Amino acid sequence: MREPRALAAGLLLAWAGGAAAAEALQAPRLGRPVDAQEVARWDLSVFPDGRGLPAGRGNAAEGAILFRQHCAACHGAGGRGASAEELAGGTEPLTSPTPDKTIGLYWPYATTVFDFVRRAKPMTAPGTLSADEVYALTAYLLYANGLLGETDEMDARTLPRLRMPNRDGFTGIDATLPPR
Repeated sequence: MREPRALAAGLLLAWAGGAAAAEALQAPRLGRPVDAQEVARWDLSVFPDGRGLPAGRGNAAEGAILFRQHCAACHGAGGRGASAEELAGGTEPLTSPTPDKTIGLYWPYATTVFDFVRRAKPMTAPGTLSADEVYALTAYLLYANGLLGETDEMDARTLPRLRMPNRDGFTGIDATLPPR
């Protein structure tokens, strides 16, 4: 009677060990080591108060050209009416049953627009725009939402000063920001 139990226990252990080994072989091999230089290249955080904004400048007139080249195919002329999310022209406030989440109605900080554009655009080559191009595109998006004049210049000094209509629409967190 002992031998069948011992045999069953042995088979169970062998099966469990084989399953664990097979699982280890099937685990995805994600990630790779990175060096400090590569980490620095991706350390792009921009804070609401403007910390992290690079040197550079741009206005909406310059950004309109870039928008047509890189963004209009998905977001439509003026940021409206194409297959991707509408960026401008919203009319329904966040308190509406069908709120618009355009930049002008939803986004609390203009610096967040810059941060997103710099990291994610253009869609086919994220992170390839120069700081001047990102400032210009950000200025254009703010202009398209009626928040900025066409020739108003955006840079690290002026962008954080722009008060977005939904600035107070979000609840802040108590996280400590990095020192300036």
